[in-house]
Amino acid sequence: MSANAATRLLQHYVDNFRRLPWRAAPGAPAPDPYRVWLSEIMLQQTTVAAVTPRFQRFIERWPSIAALAAAADADVLQEWAGLGYYARARNLIACARTVAQQGGFPREQAQLRKLPGVGDYTAAAIAAIAFGADATPVDTNVERIIARLHALTGKAEIGSAAIAMTPSGRAGDFAQSLMDLGSAICRPKAPQCPRCPLAQDCRALALGTPEAFPAAKSRKPRPQKHGIAWWIERDDHVWLVRRPAKGMLGGMAALPGPEWSDEPAGGAALARVRHVFTHFALELAIVPAAQPHGDGWWQPLGALAEAGLPTLYRRAADAVLAQRRPLAA
Repeated sequence: MSANAATRLLQHYVDNFRRLPWRAAPGAPAPDPYRVWLSEIMLQQTTVAAVTPRFQRFIERWPSIAALAAAADADVLQEWAGLGYYARARNLIACARTVAQQGGFPREQAQLRKLPGVGDYTAAAIAAIAFGADATPVDTNVERIIARLHALTGKAEIGSAAIAMTPSGRAGDFAQSLMDLGSAICRPKAPQCPRCPLAQDCRALALGTPEAFPAAKSRKPRPQKHGIAWWIERDDHVWLVRRPAKGMLGGMAALPGPEWSDEPAGGAALARVRHVFTHFALELAIVPAAQPHGDGWWQPLGALAEAGLPTLYRRAADAVLAQRRPLAA
């Protein structure tokens, strides 16, 4: 990319940047690294639209890294419920406590990379956006833009090209300009090429095949698993447990039940729900039971929303309760 193209992209960002609660406006002092880190963790595999209100709630409840570090695990996990990818929440807790113990976030990308749950991309994003370092975060949006701009297919080539085009001293704004461009214009499908400030430099557009870059990834078939959740109800309360700290939905509130398996769950069920995880799909049968299973608590049915159930178990509870609601006349 030419220096003029980089300048055009930065100017496009200045004129069109998204106002988000974790960002500082172009030219303004850098945002609080706590906000940058929290937003980047939340945005992994989750949309800006879904993250924005949840980010606001987190910041209101825990306005600093020290406040989050002092929070009870169960409170953080409850607040995270519904955002998915729950290993992020456990890493969030561990990282907050590490940073608080160290007295603040390290400024260097290599040191940020050592924090729990912080990968290459997140470390580069924090270094560039919060600390002004010449770092280049490469996520799927950036990867797509660079691949199209240079008509590249190799991951290593794309990463090198992204680093080479990052202007010194403007890495934070440049990274965010690419994020916004990938979200609004250089989209995976139907890219808005006539609106793109890089259109005149884009090799994929010149070839007439922007959607051919980057090369499509082959998808493996998603395995099917089966599970049972026990519905144990008493006096308008339902019995909930907390899942083991490690593993799927680790540490989250849940309906009790045995381990999931490859074999379908037979017998009568109050309801069945299907939920798709990253690496497999699960069919969960909700089966009535008489006695509490495991260590847990009685949750009022009227306060299920306050239990911090992840999406799978919230849908399971909703499916059972929906059968009791009278049909509208």
